[in-house]
Amino acid sequence: MTNSKLTRFGQLCGEAWACTRCPRMTERRAVLGPPNGALAPLVMFIAEAPGRQGADRTRTPFHGDASGANFEKLLHSIALRREEIFITNSVLCSPRKPSGANDKPTRAEISNCSDFLQRQIELIDPPLIATIGAVALDAIKRIEPHDFSLKQHAARILDWNGRKLVPLYHPSPQVVITVRPLEQQIRDFRTLAAAIKGR
Repeated sequence: MTNSKLTRFGQLCGEAWACTRCPRMTERRAVLGPPNGALAPLVMFIAEAPGRQGADRTRTPFHGDASGANFEKLLHSIALRREEIFITNSVLCSPRKPSGANDKPTRAEISNCSDFLQRQIELIDPPLIATIGAVALDAIKRIEPHDFSLKQHAARILDWNGRKLVPLYHPSPQVVITVRPLEQQIRDFRTLAAAIKGR
């Protein structure tokens, strides 16, 4: 990795931290920096948004809450270390409901942040992308259109934007309990491991 890449990443982080495009997130700072991971990763994970108790608090994606604990289990299941990956989000700041609880990002917020997502992908240039959840899979359409859906294409190795793509489910407790059990997500991660080995 070159010093130029580090410099450009630092500049991108600075721009993201200063961004005030989304009215309800102007007082929050983007979760983007060295804790996101390697700038020459085996795989780039794209999730939905920083969680209130997780990344927004710890400044490290998927760290500090129940979703983060499940994500760590999934990484461990295929012997993948954080030092080998990069994790980002469709929306870099933490969207909240008026009550203060986590909220899904709006389409406008995803659109506002799509330039940052595209620039991260271009800068890091990962050979493989894994989207985490339906929001992330939908968000990358703004960069390069696709017809994939999580229901039909989960844990499949696909071609997208000149690289491999593996759509995955989100490891949040709600998804694990009601939609995709952790045991199934562990099997999904085996497909990700195969994609890494086959790149």
